[in-house]
Amino acid sequence: MVSGIQLMEKVLFRFANQWIAGDTIEDALNSAQSAYKNGRHAIINKLGEYHKTKRPIRKTVAEYQKIISSFRKWKIRGAISVKPTQIGLSISQKECYKNLSEIVKTARDAHVFVWIDMESADHTDETIELYYAFFSRYERMGIALQANLKRTEDDLRDLIKNGAKIRLVKGAYKENAKIAFKSRKDVDNSYIRLMRKLFKESNEFGIATHDSKLIKKAVSLSKRYPKKFEFQMLKGIREDKKPDLIKKKFVVSDYIPYGTNWLPYSIRRIKERKRNILLLGSSLLQSQRV
Repeated sequence: MVSGIQLMEKVLFRFANQWIAGDTIEDALNSAQSAYKNGRHAIINKLGEYHKTKRPIRKTVAEYQKIISSFRKWKIRGAISVKPTQIGLSISQKECYKNLSEIVKTARDAHVFVWIDMESADHTDETIELYYAFFSRYERMGIALQANLKRTEDDLRDLIKNGAKIRLVKGAYKENAKIAFKSRKDVDNSYIRLMRKLFKESNEFGIATHDSKLIKKAVSLSKRYPKKFEFQMLKGIREDKKPDLIKKKFVVSDYIPYGTNWLPYSIRRIKERKRNILLLGSSLLQSQRV
């Protein structure tokens, strides 16, 4: 008998190339180049996190540096997105700072934007501290905040006061109800509150969502509060919506994951949050119609 996870694996094997670039840096750069030719920017993320030994960490740092150095040669307008636990945070904060310093130095030389991804709530404080430490030295940096966490409204307020560049996401990690909104309605309402604050008080940010309702709300807010912002969506998802937004002069970035760890990453995300199954399923079906 085929289990639900086994069935999902088969679906992912069939459709993964629509939202995962492939195994290699070249796959990611090819995908970024394709996005650029279609009028979109690119944000490249190497899959794999919670590294606890230095060998995969060093490999990850080297790959991000290679990607950064390749953007100009490949004629790509791109950024990278780094998870703290993939560059040493699972070992120590010192190890993470050291490795991020190397990435940021390469990014500074190439004038490339660096996003810091937000992981589970266990790492929120450390990630914000990490961001502040580097943003004071390199302004082409942004940080993701998760609308499902109840603390995010306070975090957003403080980050805006310090001029931070923020990517607003819903949040994919399974969290305790004491610290996180659990229903879709509550998460969506939180996202709208936070998004409204960004449009009113921030100057540069990313709206990372595939949700038509939230995209429509962002478009409406942009008319009232003209700001420098971009829509960020996963590679291969909402291909029906991206051209329309570009036609309306909005900036759209493809979030492009790559690497051999795509399958465990995908399965873990699906298990952590049930509605991810619905999002993935509807997006894959939609991509077949476009």
